Amino acid sequence: MSAPAADRRLAAISNHLTSPQLVVILPDGANLTSVKSKRPGGQVTLLLLDERPIAEFTVNDEKKLALDLSSVGTPFEGVTKHVPIYSLVTLQPPSNSSSPAQISLADLWAAAYGLFTLYHEQEYIPTSISAFENAQEVAEYLSATGLARPYPSKILGKSPYSPHNVDEVYYLNHTAFWQGAGTTGYHHRHWLPNVRPIFPTVPAFTRKDNVVAKHPLRPSKPLQGEILYRRWCSQVGQMLELVHFDLEGATDALYDYQNTDGVSRHLAAFHKWHNDARVNKAWQEQGTLETHRKYIESMYADPHAIPCMYSWDGELFGYIEINYTKEDHVATYMPADQAAGEWDRGIHILVGEDKFLGGGRSKIWIRSLVHYLFLNDPRTFRVLGEPDGGNPNVLRVADVGGFYRPTLFDFPYKRSILVFQNREKFFRMTELR
Repeated sequence: MSAPAADRRLAAISNHLTSPQLVVILPDGANLTSVKSKRPGGQVTLLLLDERPIAEFTVNDEKKLALDLSSVGTPFEGVTKHVPIYSLVTLQPPSNSSSPAQISLADLWAAAYGLFTLYHEQEYIPTSISAFENAQEVAEYLSATGLARPYPSKILGKSPYSPHNVDEVYYLNHTAFWQGAGTTGYHHRHWLPNVRPIFPTVPAFTRKDNVVAKHPLRPSKPLQGEILYRRWCSQVGQMLELVHFDLEGATDALYDYQNTDGVSRHLAAFHKWHNDARVNKAWQEQGTLETHRKYIESMYADPHAIPCMYSWDGELFGYIEINYTKEDHVATYMPADQAAGEWDRGIHILVGEDKFLGGGRSKIWIRSLVHYLFLNDPRTFRVLGEPDGGNPNVLRVADVGGFYRPTLFDFPYKRSILVFQNREKFFRMTELR
């Protein structure tokens, strides 16, 4: 019997004994499921990727560990009470699989994704990896990418060129994982399907009626219709996608509105939404199809702005404008001690489909939008918005997104509340699942 056939048989037997549970759908569309079983040593959870066993794990509730970093080398090391403690997870090859007792780095990352989905409230996951035949490769990958680290005092005084001690506990890091650690250069399961190299910092200038600014030259824009971000959201069981606006792309009868037959589904939806009374009250961009086409064309022509469309499982629900703050007119109004950074990003948001209002969805998509912007460029330390102070709905979206309010100010046409989300706070304190 071939190895794949044996693996499928193992999966079938496991499925017969216990029902597989969907854990997460990876950005490349692969399904990660789990099957729990009872063994003499306790409960074992098998992880399968598209029905292929990749690893299994056990949780030792009798061995709890804390990563008390600031106490290392002090009398408090190992005795802190305020630092969270978590049970040790032993990650190992599937015990009944005919495959080699190794794990590919891509599958290891998928397993880490599963663990951080199942234990989404944990800051880190103490993990044993020594059972894998390629544990040395696994340890090198975890350490080199920052996805995990051993306890610091275990490596003090150790030569950086010494082999990794695979018997140590490696602490998988929530903050590092959601920053994309272990993705680029290793596999193509990133939330950003088209990761670009870091763009060099080269000076540029913007001069227009309401802005005169020196700022970095901005990267070229994505292709029309390019998927910028994709993430499956377990709270609603749907795939969220952010796509660069496609003015000439596929048509879709679902978004036909008045005389929009034959235009791209993006433009048809955009036109429909802006002629809705609820949306127009906030955006005041009601108009003809040609007016809205020219609006998007102006976004394409503006180097500091990127128009995008949001969808749930392919169904469009919202429009997003992303900009660079340094050359945006909002930069003039920012507090003196919190001036616009070179790579700060600003956002404008619109939910066009009523059925996607409420239900906790705004918390998911606003956090995902911020996630995308921080992944897009590691030099982006802050994402901001300037919603109308008289629009409580958008202010609530900012609140559930973890934004804070440093000030308010007056544009010539509205009073705005400035809202900020910063990089460290987001990755340390914001839950994504």
